[in-house]
Amino acid sequence: MATTEAAAVLPTLDRLGVETVPSDVDAPKVAALWLDSLAQQVDTNNIDGILSHFTDDAWWRDMLALTWEFRTFHGAANIRKLLTDRLASAKLSSFKLASAKFESPYPDLAWILGQFTFDSDIGLCSGIFRLIPTADGKWTGFTFYTNLEDLKGFEEKIGPRRNFLPNHGKWKDEREREKLFLDKDPTVLIVGGGQSGLDVAARLKLLDIPALIIEKNARIGDQWRFRYQALCLHDPVWYDHMPHMPFPPSWPVYTPAHKLAGWLEYYAEAMELNIWTSSTVIKAEQDANNEWNVTVEKADGSTRVFHVKHLVFAIGLGGNNPNIPEFPGREEYQGQVLHSIFHNSAKDHIGKKVLVVGACTSAHDICADYVEHGVDVTMYQRDTTYIMSTKEGMPRVFGHLWWEGAYGPDEADRVDASLPIWLNEQLHKRITLEIAEADKKTLDGLKKVGFKLNYGHEGSGFLSLTRRRGGGYYLDVGASQLVIDGKIKLKNDSRIKRYTKTGFEFEDGSTFDADVILFATGFASPITTIERICGADVAARIKPIWGLSEEGELRTAWRDSGVPNFWFMMGNLAWCRFHSKHLALRE
Repeated sequence: MATTEAAAVLPTLDRLGVETVPSDVDAPKVAALWLDSLAQQVDTNNIDGILSHFTDDAWWRDMLALTWEFRTFHGAANIRKLLTDRLASAKLSSFKLASAKFESPYPDLAWILGQFTFDSDIGLCSGIFRLIPTADGKWTGFTFYTNLEDLKGFEEKIGPRRNFLPNHGKWKDEREREKLFLDKDPTVLIVGGGQSGLDVAARLKLLDIPALIIEKNARIGDQWRFRYQALCLHDPVWYDHMPHMPFPPSWPVYTPAHKLAGWLEYYAEAMELNIWTSSTVIKAEQDANNEWNVTVEKADGSTRVFHVKHLVFAIGLGGNNPNIPEFPGREEYQGQVLHSIFHNSAKDHIGKKVLVVGACTSAHDICADYVEHGVDVTMYQRDTTYIMSTKEGMPRVFGHLWWEGAYGPDEADRVDASLPIWLNEQLHKRITLEIAEADKKTLDGLKKVGFKLNYGHEGSGFLSLTRRRGGGYYLDVGASQLVIDGKIKLKNDSRIKRYTKTGFEFEDGSTFDADVILFATGFASPITTIERICGADVAARIKPIWGLSEEGELRTAWRDSGVPNFWFMMGNLAWCRFHSKHLALRE
């Protein structure tokens, strides 16, 4: 069922009836007066008074602070219901402005961005608001974001709360004993030791919640170490830092996969995470108390059953289950068929003719590697693809938040989250047009050779595709020019009908011969893995995974999964960094 999207409209000056806004407005003063006035209404639980501080079409986004969930409320009626249901019991207090500044991302958009802290009955919280100008020269609330930072009395053990005691000669033995869980079970068991599993384990460690990662590979980082050799992150370094341990300042902007693999291994060691490698979760059963009996098999065949309160699956959006489309005649084809997850290097196919099925990131990376090694390669495009060059796109998409000289990653995460996703995508429609204009030569060249393009969901760029399908784009680092130049050949004029002895037959009757057919077609669903480990009943109760809810929140990841004490930890490095804290606070 398609999600009904909110009617998100940017607060343009024309729409607000405002001709100009002086850029020298005293933002801290305006923000302080507004927040102080709002806090007075909060103190007396005056819902009408609170609503008077906002426009009728204002937005309130909450992450655990009031709702113990991720919720977005749009419009006065929905915000009123939030406040009616939660304001009195949440007992919000101690509002304090931290900073405020005037922002004008476009000539027709202007607001004051204010950051603040406050307390709830159970937690220490942060918040961010945007004030927009009114026709009568005042400022009023348009977006309001509330975020739970820590539970009172259970703050992360960092900074002044770190261990101050010296440890002479005992640390190594203590660490070994801690990792083995010889005389106790962990509170949380995490399936998967990629960045998502490591992030949530690090958060739990600092909250003093015993956690154990079960990783099937021999070493942390192997899921990156053994992907295709040409793999490199296309997100910039400032976006990809991990919790409490940022990359060194000399780190390259775009991280090679093998370099990231080493960093993950180092991170796990430095953060003292408890991990069993070469181990597999073979069964997980939930008891009457909604706790879990989890059977783990080690490399030597021995097993151990853990009794844990929480079970976290950190196995990626596709559960590491390759998606290989099925076509009739597979048994007839005499060449090699493989998925990109099993591909190593173009060197493996020198002298061969290769057809790569797919036209997004992995397909482009792999095709470019084939060209570099002199392999005859053709890309088969099944659907339209969003193309954006990293050179032109990344500074425009991330430059105001995650970039050299911008915010630190933690502050950037919160500023980004403070703009509800539906509004964020309206803003990104403008950014996407700017990028397309900057990339015009490349995009025109692709159109000329018949490459089929899109511009993201309703023209809102690659992040909109990430939120809905976890892919569907290529962030160009050079492969697009190879397509334009014909070095990567292109076929997209007909659907695949069946395998032949030497390749594929297409619905228009054409055929294509290839020694190797490589599917760069992404991954299937993690439900396959969940059903195998937890059983069909648990798998059937899982809520839809990924995509956006009607409120514009990502579904199920880091949130209630539909099964008590069962959690998903997934997403890119940035989302895992930020939301690992939210997930840890729920456990």
